[in-house]
Amino acid sequence: MEKGVNRKRTAADLEAIGVEMGNLPPQALDVEEAVLGAMLLESSCVDAAMEELTPACFYDKKFRMIFEAMSSLVIEHTAVDILTVSDKLKQRGQLEEVGGVIVLADMSSKVGTAAHIEYYIKILKQKDIQRSLITASYQILHDAYDETIKVDDLTDTAQTRIYDAIQSNARKEVKEIGAIINEAMNDISEAQTAVGLNGVPSGFETLDRITQGWQKSDLIILAARPSVGKTAFSLNLARNASVDHHMPVAFFSLEMSSVQLAKRLMTSESGLPAEKIKGGSKLEPYEWKQLEYKIRALANAPLYIDDTPGIPIMEFRTKAKNLVKNKGVRLIIVDYLQLMQGPAELRGMREQEVAAVSRTLKATAKELNVPIIALSQLSRQAVNRQGGNGKPVLSDLRESGSIEQDADMVIFIHRPDYVGISEEPGDKEKTQVIIAKHRNGETAEIDMVFKSSMVRFVETNETLDSQAKMSYASAMNNDGRPFDPNVPGTGGGMPVSNEF
Repeated sequence: MEKGVNRKRTAADLEAIGVEMGNLPPQALDVEEAVLGAMLLESSCVDAAMEELTPACFYDKKFRMIFEAMSSLVIEHTAVDILTVSDKLKQRGQLEEVGGVIVLADMSSKVGTAAHIEYYIKILKQKDIQRSLITASYQILHDAYDETIKVDDLTDTAQTRIYDAIQSNARKEVKEIGAIINEAMNDISEAQTAVGLNGVPSGFETLDRITQGWQKSDLIILAARPSVGKTAFSLNLARNASVDHHMPVAFFSLEMSSVQLAKRLMTSESGLPAEKIKGGSKLEPYEWKQLEYKIRALANAPLYIDDTPGIPIMEFRTKAKNLVKNKGVRLIIVDYLQLMQGPAELRGMREQEVAAVSRTLKATAKELNVPIIALSQLSRQAVNRQGGNGKPVLSDLRESGSIEQDADMVIFIHRPDYVGISEEPGDKEKTQVIIAKHRNGETAEIDMVFKSSMVRFVETNETLDSQAKMSYASAMNNDGRPFDPNVPGTGGGMPVSNEF
């Protein structure tokens, strides 16, 4: 849907729909007249109306013209009264169409009191939302009968239309600084008394120490070139939060199936070679026991996976909202951003579509008050860049500068051997997790090792604070002792059950 179509619908359109449906469109003409009359009498009413109303809030065409004339006067810093409004309408050639100066004079005389302006404004906004929903629903009904429209486009457009109709009048109240400071003081107080992190743990000590966990309403972009380990790292993050800390996590996979993701998680959780989990070689009997025991916690973790390919951004938003409301999800991961479908009207305009997806992800994180980690591809600039160390920079983010702009944090995964800087055998698994942008904190480079055979990242920094490690360490960062079916403490020496 073209953005703003509902807001530009004329009364004639709604009247035609009303005739077809056998009802008059929602309207309150006497209230419209009262609001305009109050604006002619009191400058405070002009400010209140201009802050809350748009021309579409007025159903009557004449009243809409008058309000638009008043809006022009406000923009020109001209006082709003009968003379100025009539002069502006005359300039536009609309004075006779609205009924002349006598209509304006009659309008101001009918207002009993301007004290009820807020109540009148609320009524007009309600009527406008009703009309917008009627128009959106009618358009959805009309499109649903059109066999030439793809179902995916139909559902995407339908969600967008309803969302736009509802959000068009949603305004957040302005807060006084005193109230905001009280909220900030409460947050600081909670952070000072809390044990551990004030956000969702990543499970990696250095990363958590810098970020204090993934923060509410943040959009975190996790970017790298293909096959560097974005999905593996994001699965580590999902696993650490859901298994070690029992925090519900939603994982939207647009590239890999849920079974493929589960096998990766089972590989990293069990410590068994990936080729055995994939079936490339056979599991020994004790390895079956190891697998069954090790994945129990994973099987009971509050981790929810959606593997809808090419999910439209509005469908994602709806599902995310339901997961937060019904499952208490604390972290959302999207793999990956460029595979999401933007608004239908932007298809074919790739940069604008990706920008719309990025904006919606940030808006969703803010609305749901949860962190969203969105994986993103990097361009080949970092690989082809002459000289330097081959590390990615913010300008390498692919397809849209809006990604960098919308993100609260941008994290790169850098593998020197991947870009051909190092060919030493010992450097093959060396990885740097680079915090390149951090709106609310410091940037940093964290040395890690990617154990590809176990789909697991571990930190290599041996100077990690031991107390911090005890507070929010992750099993993902500790290989532990080898599994022995007869030795307690390694996962062995315990009865094995097929029931998780």
